Amino acid sequence: MSDLTAIDTTKIPQHVAVIMDGNGRWAKQRGKFRIFGHSNAITAVRSTIETAAELGIKYLTLYAFSTENWNRPQDEVGSLMSLLVSSLEKEIKGLHKNNIRLLAIGDTTAMPIKVQKQLQESIALTKNNTHMTLVLALSYSSRWEITNAIKSIATDVKNGKLTTNEINDQLISNYLTTATIPDPELLIRTSGEHRISNFLLWQLSYSELYFTNVLWPDFNRAEFINALLDYQNRERRFGKTSEQIQ
Repeated sequence: MSDLTAIDTTKIPQHVAVIMDGNGRWAKQRGKFRIFGHSNAITAVRSTIETAAELGIKYLTLYAFSTENWNRPQDEVGSLMSLLVSSLEKEIKGLHKNNIRLLAIGDTTAMPIKVQKQLQESIALTKNNTHMTLVLALSYSSRWEITNAIKSIATDVKNGKLTTNEINDQLISNYLTTATIPDPELLIRTSGEHRISNFLLWQLSYSELYFTNVLWPDFNRAEFINALLDYQNRERRFGKTSEQIQ
């Protein structure tokens, strides 16, 4: 189903996060190298961004490159970095034209200088856009993020800027890379894997999880809408009973 009229516009999630998985398997099924799958994934990325923006989703976070991905073969990593730069160069004008702001979370200082430069330019160009925020998780790991938050909190306690009594879940959230972003209501993972893979572990505490067997390059507008319809049919209780939220 790809008809947007099926969506209940009163139940649109404010923030959707996506683990884009299956590029390598998609390429292998076609007798191609893994980078072929990554290259063909751009269409799915563009479709997802356009659909999210059209529906009024305010934040879309895409898990583009994890810290664990650095352990892949160097030729694949190099090709991914080149693809990231070229994709930003090609897509950023369209994002800006459509009033979409770009942000990045993760240890972006670990990225090649060319990637950092293109990323910084893209973020600066779109910083005042207001229709939707596209967040790219690059060289990102939730354990890395939480570890850094703990270090920063410990430092501030040591320096007298904080007391231990002030530490609560909201304060911890304020020390994460997503401090200015609401937690996702919906997480989508493609390719049939049923795990979170070190992604937004703190932020996903009450998110709805949607898993699909579709490989990421085949993820399109219809698949995104299916995920949203599934989300809208769920009862979000946040620890309460059904009777309490009615």
